[in-house]
Amino acid sequence: MRAGHQGTGPGAITPDGCAVELYSRLPVGEEPDIIAGAVPAGAHILELGSGVGRMTHPLLERGFTVTAVDESPDMLERVRGARTICSPIEKLDLGERFDAVLLASFLVHTGDEEVRRALLRTCVRHLAGGGCVVIQREGEDYHTNVPRERIGSTGFTLRIASSEPVGDGTNSVRAEYEFPDATWTQTFRARPLTQEEFEAALGEVGLGVDEYLTEDRIWVRAVAVEGA
Repeated sequence: MRAGHQGTGPGAITPDGCAVELYSRLPVGEEPDIIAGAVPAGAHILELGSGVGRMTHPLLERGFTVTAVDESPDMLERVRGARTICSPIEKLDLGERFDAVLLASFLVHTGDEEVRRALLRTCVRHLAGGGCVVIQREGEDYHTNVPRERIGSTGFTLRIASSEPVGDGTNSVRAEYEFPDATWTQTFRARPLTQEEFEAALGEVGLGVDEYLTEDRIWVRAVAVEGA
């Protein structure tokens, strides 16, 4: 298990504390529509951190070609209809370029700043000329509005139970998922980033914000900056 990460509950648990069976149960929200509206029709998308294919499958249904990357073979076993690659994102180098690169699941908030830079460099390394990177950020109150909970569309309860500073600008977050027949927890490290800090992190690797795709600025389209 990765340092500072832990998961509990039935089934396989990935190194960052994600439960494979849990992610197979989570419903699909509006995210695929946001992504589809941000990238060219029929684009070939490199999805970094695909998990079980919760975004992959709706994107395939919308006519996109998807290459799904995840470090967990247990996750990738659930993906259907897409080319899959088992690899840590930060080490990925396919020697290929894509119309769009997707970095969702708040991965840009990883607690390790060097890993964050490596994740973003992977995005740039695989980006075709004129392409874009679609990134999902944490909400601005992600670490302050705790504890909080919501009822999912299929009746489960998602609870962010705590977010506690652990030094070096990172927080330890505990999430709980309660279904009628099972409960999962995940504890992970995350680095809060203000909008300015996020944009500076993009700038470090030669990216810049093209557009905030949602009013809450959680979803972002970034592009390569000329001369960077």
